[in-house]
Amino acid sequence: MGDWVIGVLINLLGSIFINFGTNLLKLAHDERNFSARMKPIIYFQAWRIGILFFTIGNCLNFISFGYAAQSLLSAFGSIQFISNIGFAYFVLNKTVTIKLLLATAFVVAGNIFLVAFGNHQSPVYTTEQLGENYTNIVFLVYCISLVLVVIFHHSIYKRGKGHMLVPFSYAVVSGAIGSCSVLFAKSLSNILRLSLSSSVDGSGGGYSTLHSGFTYSMLLMFISTGGFWMARLNEGLSRFDAILIVPMFQIAWTFFSICTGFVYFVEYKVFDALRTTMFVLGMISVFVGIYLLAPEDDEVLKDGSLAVFKTSNLSQDVERRFMPSGQIRDIEIIWTRYADENC
Repeated sequence: MGDWVIGVLINLLGSIFINFGTNLLKLAHDERNFSARMKPIIYFQAWRIGILFFTIGNCLNFISFGYAAQSLLSAFGSIQFISNIGFAYFVLNKTVTIKLLLATAFVVAGNIFLVAFGNHQSPVYTTEQLGENYTNIVFLVYCISLVLVVIFHHSIYKRGKGHMLVPFSYAVVSGAIGSCSVLFAKSLSNILRLSLSSSVDGSGGGYSTLHSGFTYSMLLMFISTGGFWMARLNEGLSRFDAILIVPMFQIAWTFFSICTGFVYFVEYKVFDALRTTMFVLGMISVFVGIYLLAPEDDEVLKDGSLAVFKTSNLSQDVERRFMPSGQIRDIEIIWTRYADENC
C-alpha cells in the first residue's frame, strides 16, 4: 500500500468528522436563534460537540498531509458534499431537492477526476527545501495575486448586494486565507515525518528539526490562518444557510488549496497532456455544480434563513438583504402602513 493511499484514508475519516462538526455548529446557531434568551453560543451542547468533531477531523487531516500530495487530498475533500446532504437532512431537517442532488453529483464527479488524475507522489522535504520554496519568485507572485483576490471579494461582500454574490464572496475570502493553513499544516506534517524517519534510521537531524525557528514560524502561521478559517466558518454559519454556505466554503477551500499545492510544491510537473485535460474537466464539473447550487431569484427557503422580498407600493424594489423572515414581515407591515397613509 502506497503512502498516498494511507493519506487518503486518514483524510477521508477526517473530512467526514469535519463536515459532521460543521453541521452541528449550524444546528447550535439555529437553536440559539430560536431560543427565548440569546445565550452565548458556547452554552449549547451541539456547538461544543461540533467543535470537538471539527477539531478531531482537522487533526486527522493534518496527519494525512504528511503522506500524500496537497492537491490530491484537497480535492478528495469532495466526500464532504456527500456527507453534507446526509447530515443536513438528518441533523438540520433540511429539504434536499433533486437540483441539490444533481449539483452535488457534478461536484463529486469533478473531484473524482481531480483525485484520479492528480499527483500521487508523496516526497519528504528537508526544512531547507521547504524554506527555499517559500522564497521562490513564482510562489511570491501567487501570494500577491491571492491578496488581490481577497481585497476584491471583500469589497463585494461589504457592499452587500446580490443574494448569491454576498455568501460566495464571503466564502472566497475565507477560503483564500483559510486554505493557507493547509500549506502550513503540510509543511509541519512533513517536518514531523522527517524527524521521525531520521530518528529511526539514524540519518541525522532527528527531533532537533522540531525545535528550529522555521518550525515555530510554520506553527504560528498555521494557528493564525486556521483560527481565521474557524472564526469565518462559525460566523458564516450564523449568517447564511448551511446547505448553501457549506458547499461554497468547501469549493473555495478545495480550489485555493489545490492552487497553493501546485505552486508551492510544484506538483504540476507530473502532469502530461491526458492528466491536464482530465484535471481541467474535473474543475469544469465542479464549477457546474456550484452554479446548480444557486437557488432561484424568487426562491425563499422554508426555514426563513434566507428570504427575498419586494414591495409593490414603491417605484423600485427594496434592496435585498439577508435577514430572518419574521423581521421581513415586520418591514412589509411598516411599508404597507406608510403607503396607506400617503396614498
